[in-house]
Amino acid sequence: MLKFKWETDFEQKIEIGNVPRDWEYKELETIAEVDKSVKPISGSIEVGFIAMEGIATDSYIPSFEATNLENIRSGREVLPNSVLMAKITPSFEHGKMCIVPNVTSNRWFATTEVFSINPTNGHDLKFIFYLLKHPILRDLLENSMSGTSGRQRVQSSALKNLRVPYPSSSEQSRIGSILSWFDDLVENKKKQNEILEKTAMAIFKSWFIDFEPFKDDEFIDSEIGKIPKGWEVDYVTRIIEFNPKANLKEGQIHPFVEMKNVPINSMVCKYDFKEYAGSGVRFYGGDTLLARITPCLENGKTPFVWFIDKNQVGFGTTEFIVMRAKQNRLIEFVYLLARSEEFREHAINSMSGTSGRQRVEKEALEMFRIPIPPFHVIQEFHFLIEPLFQRIILNQKQIMTLKRAKDALLPLLVFGKLRVEEI
Repeated sequence: MLKFKWETDFEQKIEIGNVPRDWEYKELETIAEVDKSVKPISGSIEVGFIAMEGIATDSYIPSFEATNLENIRSGREVLPNSVLMAKITPSFEHGKMCIVPNVTSNRWFATTEVFSINPTNGHDLKFIFYLLKHPILRDLLENSMSGTSGRQRVQSSALKNLRVPYPSSSEQSRIGSILSWFDDLVENKKKQNEILEKTAMAIFKSWFIDFEPFKDDEFIDSEIGKIPKGWEVDYVTRIIEFNPKANLKEGQIHPFVEMKNVPINSMVCKYDFKEYAGSGVRFYGGDTLLARITPCLENGKTPFVWFIDKNQVGFGTTEFIVMRAKQNRLIEFVYLLARSEEFREHAINSMSGTSGRQRVEKEALEMFRIPIPPFHVIQEFHFLIEPLFQRIILNQKQIMTLKRAKDALLPLLVFGKLRVEEI
């Protein structure tokens, strides 16, 4: 049973403000070792490598690559159950932090641009992780940064000497447990979305690439190979409108998508709100956005506009091509087509321009031909796939709610304004 209470008895601490009178106030190096030295290893050995790209801004769980130590050109060994915190701009400002998984059978390596923070005995790992997420402490560390513009780093001495609020071990554990519950729920829903999207993609391939549900039907020859009888071959413009018009008034605030907020392997992107100044592609809810520039196109950046309804308008960077289904029941089909290997290969092979700045033009995409099934097949596919998309969208909305709740709780809990008495 969860039991909270609001603290009323505080003591003033100079750098960080008020903390409960029964809490201590310690330098970080007294409760954790910063960049603990690890006996070096060499040779051919399998390790887990955590790159900066694998460190999240909103979760303690990293992604990593299983690789051979000999393949790592720049990295250092870190220990299981240690906190990694980016030290360099802009990764530090973005809040990139994680906890190295507690798999002692693995040897772990990470980018050299992180601090490794190992709690000493009796100090809770997750409490220290969330404590170092507090905006006040991060501001103190950011003020210590030095170096050339664009390559500034937090100083190790500043991290070691950082004075932090310090509750009892049992309260540390309760605080860390509650905040990690939110992250665990978020990760669970992210995994659900990954499975749902892979399922939708597999069904699309089965139906419209391999024709597996129709294998007992009669097939006929076509310009693109054999297709089921009753199907046609046509340009994608029969079902998709590329970069369609959508009216936005300058000076108004609308949802905005920029390339850096688009993942490479998911339909769900982050978005902001921004004043429309007259430039950028415009889209409605249910549209698909295809990155048109290298390397974003090759990497697979293809978000689905999930965050507004079909009557609302948003805009994004000019490096997207908008793909809009000409019928509502084709919305999911269009997104999955844009994700398919065949369409992506056509788009990549159609790129032009100078090296490093190549782009695909919408006219090249419009020349792609696909098998067009009878209406009843599209309808059946829509009824099968739409619930998967709706579940993904619901999960993402719940993820956003969980993140907001955690962000609101974190400063209250780690500075003792809201006390956790029981779990």
